[in-house]
Amino acid sequence: MTDNTQSPAPARGFAVLGLGEIAIRCNDLASMTAFYRDIIGLDIFSDRGGIVFFRLDNGVAGHTAVLALFDRERNPDRPGPLTPSSTLHHLALTVAADRQGAACSWFDRNGITWHAEDFGWVGWRGIFVRDPEGNTVELVARVTAPD
Repeated sequence: MTDNTQSPAPARGFAVLGLGEIAIRCNDLASMTAFYRDIIGLDIFSDRGGIVFFRLDNGVAGHTAVLALFDRERNPDRPGPLTPSSTLHHLALTVAADRQGAACSWFDRNGITWHAEDFGWVGWRGIFVRDPEGNTVELVARVTAPD
């Protein structure tokens, strides 16, 4: 039986600090944007033509927590699976930038395939893995000032 009372964080070498973003792949970006802006009351943080970011809070370590809406047709393979059963694009969890390497080592030791991607326009780097259901999970950190 597994002891779930003890965190394995010291053995991993990294810990999740907070939510980075929630990303939804949208069939109708305009109506989704209007809903989250006009009905829910979120402020648009960035509109990149096919990707709209809403600020949720100040986040952790310089990474603003956001809700991201991705136009399904304009962004069919921006990281994350395109599955018929879910509109979830990916789930991003914030980690310290200097611990992303530890995360990659942990994934390697556990046979987890990962890849990294830099997003210079916002100054973030993401380390991407897939959960057992095939959803993409990103460990994201602020690594530089935005371009």
